[in-house]
Amino acid sequence: MLKILTAIISFTIFNNIIAQQKSADEYFKILPFEMKKPALPHFKEKIYLLQDFGGKADGLTLNTDAFANAVNECTKNGGGKIIVSKGTWITGPIELKSNVNLFLEKDAVIQFTSDHTKYPIIKSGNSSNSFTTASPIYSYDAENIAITGFGKIDGAGESWRPVKKNKVSDSYWKQLNQSGILSNDGKIWWPSREAMLGEDFLKTLKKEKPNAIAEDFLPARDFLRPYMVYLVNCKNILIQGVRIQNSPKFILYPSRCTNLTIDGADFYNDWWAQNGDGIDISACKNVLIYNTTLSVGDDGICMKSSGKNKDGEDANLENIVIAECTVYKAHGGFVIGSNTDGGMKNIYVSNCKFIGSDIGIRVKSNAGRGGKVQNIYCTNIEMKDIVKEAISFDTYYEDVVAGKEKSDIATKVKDKIPEFTNFYLSNINCANAETAVYINGLAEMPVHNIYFNNVNINASKGFIANYAKDIDCTSLKINASKPLYKFDNCSNMQCNN
Repeated sequence: MLKILTAIISFTIFNNIIAQQKSADEYFKILPFEMKKPALPHFKEKIYLLQDFGGKADGLTLNTDAFANAVNECTKNGGGKIIVSKGTWITGPIELKSNVNLFLEKDAVIQFTSDHTKYPIIKSGNSSNSFTTASPIYSYDAENIAITGFGKIDGAGESWRPVKKNKVSDSYWKQLNQSGILSNDGKIWWPSREAMLGEDFLKTLKKEKPNAIAEDFLPARDFLRPYMVYLVNCKNILIQGVRIQNSPKFILYPSRCTNLTIDGADFYNDWWAQNGDGIDISACKNVLIYNTTLSVGDDGICMKSSGKNKDGEDANLENIVIAECTVYKAHGGFVIGSNTDGGMKNIYVSNCKFIGSDIGIRVKSNAGRGGKVQNIYCTNIEMKDIVKEAISFDTYYEDVVAGKEKSDIATKVKDKIPEFTNFYLSNINCANAETAVYINGLAEMPVHNIYFNNVNINASKGFIANYAKDIDCTSLKINASKPLYKFDNCSNMQCNN
């Protein structure tokens, strides 16, 4: 009990200091864990103009070669800034390489083509023997890279994504049906037959040709819709000022990267965009997400960890700061999971707003893909009009793929068990939600050691928990219909009522 009290008092002191801080630099002076500010990339002052490589911003010319030639020349000469000037630049995939800063001037638009034949099948960034469709922007094993400026990047996501009928208006559904193809039950619109049949094709390919090469995957290209910006094993990355929108899948997916800064950027997908996540940080270290706005079709700012790194060790995630950010439409404002088997620790979320999100703070995983998630700090959070839970911990999460029905997930204990512990939730206000707090743990691993401090939630339902223990909510105030608390299979639940 003394240990719990000491942790709460210490965290309260941090909160009282942090509430006054605004600049990114100041957050790193008062973090409750050791972390230096991520190192920024540095570039030579040399300028490269796309026009010098045959590029045209006329909204008609395909500039794939111009971008590739500019990037290759830039990195060959030690780096610099590639200027994307005013106008619309149509292009296929862009591979960023070391020491390149892709800079968009005001009113510049990089518009990725909807012609999928321009997206080659390449090796997946996480495996030497698997293949995927090239992302609009991708970078493997690069150092000192950046996407900066004041322009817009559009991923032509509408040409890739399936659409669920129950998510869009009747008029838009009719418009969609002028092209593409419907699923047999008429509930899912697919942009092409190849996209709809891609999953079955890949199952057959894997069975009949285990040593398939890149060209064998071409019939599944539309199904293998890529992440918009995909960065793998990169160091010293900056994304600043730009708006990135309309992605085929997740907008930004850095995996196993170190020293990533996202500052003053804007991420947008339609709210019904299938798998249209905003920012998914996967097994990265030393990350700052600052002063950034999102409104997307799936999770807003999401943390993941899974698999192994190059050294064969668990690809864990640690040292993440998220501050001064706003999330509007999203399945979750700040999200952890569902892949947590690599482990996570030292995540700090402060001075953020979640407005209209399905869930405010969302922590999810399940037996078979879980790991230990610990030392998570969420403070000074404002929420409004949360559709479901203001705060949710769920160890029975299941992905629902487009065209598939939800089924009972495996709940038996496996080798990867989610453990959610040492969460410090402080100075949080939620103006409106369906449920205040929801915890659904496993009998073998209850959600445990969660500390609420000065948390105030207005909701229709109160605090619902199953398999939780050592939860301190003496400083949690809930305005909801009674009963305020419904606990099953719980122990040491310290409440003020």
